[in-house]
Amino acid sequence: MNELKIGWAARDVSTTKPIDIPGQFHMRISKGIIDPVTVSALVIDNGADSVIFLSADIVVIRSCVLDKIRDKVAAINPEIPVLKILMNATHTHTGPTTYGDKVDLWAGSSTASVDEMPVSGVEIASADEYQDFFTTQAAEAVAGAYAKRSPGGIAYGYGYAVVGHSRRVVYFDDLSKRPGAVINATHGVNGHAAMYGNTNDPMFSHYEAGADHFIYLLYTFYAGGKLTGAVVNVPCPSQNSEGEYRLSASYWNEAREAIRAKYGNIFILPQCAAGGDLSPRILHYRKTEARRFKLKYGADNPKNVSEYFARRDIGERIAYAFTEVLDWAKKDIKTALPIRHVVETVKLSKRLISKDEYEYSKSELEKLEIKKFKTDGTPLEQLKANSIMVAERNRYRRIITRYETQDAEPKLPMELHVLGIGDIAFASNRFELYMDFQHRIQARSPFEQTFIVQLSATPGPEGGTYLATERGVWGRGYSASIYCNVVSPQGGQELVEETVKVLKNIYPQMGTGAAL
Repeated sequence: MNELKIGWAARDVSTTKPIDIPGQFHMRISKGIIDPVTVSALVIDNGADSVIFLSADIVVIRSCVLDKIRDKVAAINPEIPVLKILMNATHTHTGPTTYGDKVDLWAGSSTASVDEMPVSGVEIASADEYQDFFTTQAAEAVAGAYAKRSPGGIAYGYGYAVVGHSRRVVYFDDLSKRPGAVINATHGVNGHAAMYGNTNDPMFSHYEAGADHFIYLLYTFYAGGKLTGAVVNVPCPSQNSEGEYRLSASYWNEAREAIRAKYGNIFILPQCAAGGDLSPRILHYRKTEARRFKLKYGADNPKNVSEYFARRDIGERIAYAFTEVLDWAKKDIKTALPIRHVVETVKLSKRLISKDEYEYSKSELEKLEIKKFKTDGTPLEQLKANSIMVAERNRYRRIITRYETQDAEPKLPMELHVLGIGDIAFASNRFELYMDFQHRIQARSPFEQTFIVQLSATPGPEGGTYLATERGVWGRGYSASIYCNVVSPQGGQELVEETVKVLKNIYPQMGTGAAL
């Protein structure tokens, strides 16, 4: 009864073709590969219910990618319950685009596509072709993991790994009122707060958020007790080296390498817990951090990659926590557990656009639409300047569209996954979620341990976007502006309440299960 069957698969989805790398306002066309970009799939099934975890080293999941993966999985094996696919992005800023060639306005308001501007002298691979490759590989990974299900067990626990730090700096004064302040739709949205703001400033007050140094781990084993893989859940996006022009999984590559150096080529499925206001950077300790890396690692940077030593440092901390938790968690391997996986659509209150914001956006868009594209300089310089301008135009267009539709559509639908496996739970959301919302859910969850999975795929073209707290909206700044937030802090609390409600509903159906 409730015997667990577990299956794993992974695919390398890197490409040597010159593909767009989303994550900045300007287009970056890849010039090779630093380290593998992967998709990883894990199926846990007990005969009555199941979960299919799917993780990808990309920035966000948009443009109907989940729909296409589900369709392809169903075509391979109609018996696979495709609605139970819980897919997440790790938010590396050096992953290939999965958006397709024509970026939907709602899907890519921070993104430009090649059909929106003149492009010459730069070879750019088809994003449609890559999207088809990516979704095929992801679907094959899911089908492969499902086919490989065999009796096994799980263990779980938490440890400590310092990875994320608050990236929102708060000041005593309002930055937008300083002489020469930049006001625009990209990064010129600062108020009392700024993302990655200067801390060496006489008006620096504090960091807006604290930090969450927990790492949550779910280990899997063959029936005989041999380790096969793990879900590694860290509340921090993987966005070191985010300005590189080569593909990379960011710090997850170093984490995988460090773990596998000790345990062999096991599967690692990374999840990003709530980290919308966190990043893997220490803003006010840069000098002492540089000294640490120099003495610890010397000057050898074999991949010639930015933030390499920070990535290596983070990877080692994750690997250390992995071992520390495994040493005691493996004493309680469960081979039979109840699973309850609820998938439902919740509707969250949007962040509404005011009439003044609407009129301002129309005025600014008119100015940008008569501005000419850059035609001088190198082709790459032209591409960078023109793609930034198109991205800014799209941000204004989206505000206009939101205002004109918000009365008829005041709520945003979101596919929510909440699942229990014995005494642990997972809960998803589609956002770059501010840390406070995670803590509100975890503090009220009846489960022993609750994993939050942000940047999870949702049907349709949308995905990503930040979900800021009340204090974030007060401080303004990038990630807490109208351009970054589709859902309001009120909608964020609605997400909390809906998630907690499902957690409490399914908890009575759980039990401790059988041990190995």
